[in-house]
Amino acid sequence: MKGWFTKFLAAQVLLFSYTAFAADPAGFPAYVEQLKVAAKEQGFSADTIERAFTDATFYERAVSADRNQPEMKLTLDTYLPKAVPDWKVKQGIEMYNKHRDLLEAIGEEYGVQPRFIVALWGVETNFGRFTGNFKVVSALATMAYEGRREAFFKKQLMQALQIIEAGHIEPEQMRGSWAGAMGQTQFMPSSFLAYAVDYDKDGKIDVWNSQGDVFASAANYLATVGWDNSQTWGRQVRLPENFDLELAGRDKKRSLAEWQELGVRRYDGSDLPIRDLKAGLVIPDDENGRVFLSYKNWDVLMDWNRSNYFVAVVGHLADRIQLGR
Repeated sequence: MKGWFTKFLAAQVLLFSYTAFAADPAGFPAYVEQLKVAAKEQGFSADTIERAFTDATFYERAVSADRNQPEMKLTLDTYLPKAVPDWKVKQGIEMYNKHRDLLEAIGEEYGVQPRFIVALWGVETNFGRFTGNFKVVSALATMAYEGRREAFFKKQLMQALQIIEAGHIEPEQMRGSWAGAMGQTQFMPSSFLAYAVDYDKDGKIDVWNSQGDVFASAANYLATVGWDNSQTWGRQVRLPENFDLELAGRDKKRSLAEWQELGVRRYDGSDLPIRDLKAGLVIPDDENGRVFLSYKNWDVLMDWNRSNYFVAVVGHLADRIQLGR
């Protein structure tokens, strides 16, 4: 459900054949009336309910996108260069420099290196250019009506109503992905309520238009989940011949000295850093593909999106921004 990354990945894979809708679109208006009753029972004002559900739309494209999830046919070794092309790195460096003062102030306040804020921004929405144009309330209502994950999407919908009732955004401007991920951060409503920040102190949290709110919200998410700005995210490494792959696993952490003793080396063949760090060993594909030591911040990025590919893309982009700025 994560913005540009998901769209890009879908474009690189083979799609399943179209599956017929389980829910009849003709029943959607009646379902919306049920949602209104539920919202009233939860204490939302009549004004909020009326504004939120005005012109509620059944999005067949959302149901189709959800049901036609892509089947992975790539390896990270071929995917990563496509996901982090030179033009994206160049734009990342430009955006870092353009917003340097703001990014560095937020980075210092929240304890998150600014290059990772920019990298997440670039991966999620191509630096704010592609945030989605689905009306979030309608998208969430559609997905709840579709039925397979009704409880999840209905809860997200009620949380979207909280955001509207608090005055952060008008329903018509509350736009996002087909799954309801919103703004330049692509937060679901639950993440918005948990992590989004009114950095510019204008009384509204605006992850659609306020760069301060966008950057601080991303930084607050990472910091709250456990980001450690004394570390990076991970590093690509080489394994010795006949390495015991049973030692691999993000949760099977060892010290860098222990990995060194086991024959793991930097990708260029040199010794691992001499630091008191614990790391897991992540092999996204197989031992013939890319291999990484994963630090604590890898785990934090996995909380944002539970995909090793996603973490590798964000980390790789952040590293290249750091080198080029």
